[in-house]
Amino acid sequence: MGLMSVAAMVIAVPALAHGQEIPNNLERCAADAKGPAVLVDVRGFVAPTGKVRVQSYPGTKAAWLEKGEWLYRIDVPVKPTNGGMRFCMPVPHPGTYGIAVRHDRDGNGKTDISRDGGGFSNNPSINIFNLGKPSISKAAFQAGPGVTKITINLKYM
Repeated sequence: MGLMSVAAMVIAVPALAHGQEIPNNLERCAADAKGPAVLVDVRGFVAPTGKVRVQSYPGTKAAWLEKGEWLYRIDVPVKPTNGGMRFCMPVPHPGTYGIAVRHDRDGNGKTDISRDGGGFSNNPSINIFNLGKPSISKAAFQAGPGVTKITINLKYM
């Protein structure tokens, strides 16, 4: 295989980006969108206050919920419609991912377990024993080449 064809293969496979904050661009998940992306329907906001953060992670134990290992982050004021909000999260390529959501009710940027809500892809149970952090095996999902749709139900302690 020639050097040019190896270079073309390397360019064709995008690397996983880390730590990129992006706007919530729902057009990326429109009916005619090509993807790959995940349309995340977040349900169950208990108050229309504060901020909501949606973060995507590679679906690996080493990266899941680890500081600095997230791929993309959307951080916006809470403005629910009928108790929910939608987010379009791009992913680098089809594969296994996990998504974490935090509702920071007072918008102070800190997690207050007694007030703030959270949720994860696949809606695994969270409790005081796992400190609200389920394993990636419970939160991982497959994103396809187009737009994958998931629903995350927020939970509050």
